[in-house]
Amino acid sequence: MRILRNYILKECLQPFTLSICVLTSVFLLGYLPQLANKVINNGVSLTAMSQVFLCYIPILLGYTLPIACLITVILAFGHMSSENEILAMRASGIHLFRLLNPLIIVGIALCLAVYILNDRIIPKAYEAQTRILQETGSQDPTAILEPGSFINAFDKYIIFIYRIEGDLLYGVRIYQPAPNKPTRTIIAQQGEFVHVPGKDQLMLKLIDGTSDEPNLQNPNNFYKLNFQTSFITMDLSKKNVKTEKKSKAMTLRELSGKIQSLKKLSIDPSPLVAEYHRRMAWSLSPLLFILLGFPFAAITHRRAKSANLLYALLFAAPYYIVSLACQGMASQNVFNPILLMWAPNAVAFILAIFFNFKLCTR
Repeated sequence: MRILRNYILKECLQPFTLSICVLTSVFLLGYLPQLANKVINNGVSLTAMSQVFLCYIPILLGYTLPIACLITVILAFGHMSSENEILAMRASGIHLFRLLNPLIIVGIALCLAVYILNDRIIPKAYEAQTRILQETGSQDPTAILEPGSFINAFDKYIIFIYRIEGDLLYGVRIYQPAPNKPTRTIIAQQGEFVHVPGKDQLMLKLIDGTSDEPNLQNPNNFYKLNFQTSFITMDLSKKNVKTEKKSKAMTLRELSGKIQSLKKLSIDPSPLVAEYHRRMAWSLSPLLFILLGFPFAAITHRRAKSANLLYALLFAAPYYIVSLACQGMASQNVFNPILLMWAPNAVAFILAIFFNFKLCTR
């Protein structure tokens, strides 16, 4: 079995390395237009953009490493199956699951690697990107903000925005905590920044929303006020702007601490809860993809690598699409964020067990 184990790992090494390199390169090419836009339209230097570009590599590894596991299993075992090597092994009395054992061990090791990526390396890469862009001296107020993050960049306010497109903000939440008082909340469907001439201030224009307004008879209570348009003045002078890590730049421990602090302020931390459990769930994706790809690869007799690559993407794409959709719903607290973020993993594990059991009983 030692010879067989070494043979399997050797067969997997080349497609794994090649898959990571190709996938990462393809995703990086897709990121180039965004970098070019910053250089051309925002005047960011090529040196700064080169550093941002390099920081993007570890971020992509969080996606490409698990997908590379799936592609590797399908290519390696698909090739072995098409050459009747798996048939010969079964005829020699070797159970198919014995072929899977070394891959499970490697998959667990890769899960730990992805966990470290999600917890330490990727947040540091995001933090480095943010620092580099801030050092360019960009005057764009949206550079302070990040979709899906709670930002304490302005005095008295905590801002959360679901989506940013150009200068327009969508799904704006503004929280105004006060000592010994309930937190005031303002929610708007849209928003945009308007510069105040001659001052280091911005007017945040809010469109179509509701705000908590103090009850004059009982200042500790609020009543809801609907508005079509509302303005909030925010100070952007450097002495008042507070730099704080964005959620993607936080470690898991920092996310957990931020979640607890928001709960104490009676602010819904669902977006951060979703981010925390997304990272934890995605850390298991290498093992998941190995277990999903193995039964398919073991029974296929296709020699065409392009077809096998297509099948690999058909496994991986739904997982990430559903997971990101669940994160969007969890961020809006549509359902329990923890259950939503672990649902794709639960479905994938059930399918993996089912297909591997079917393979075992063939």
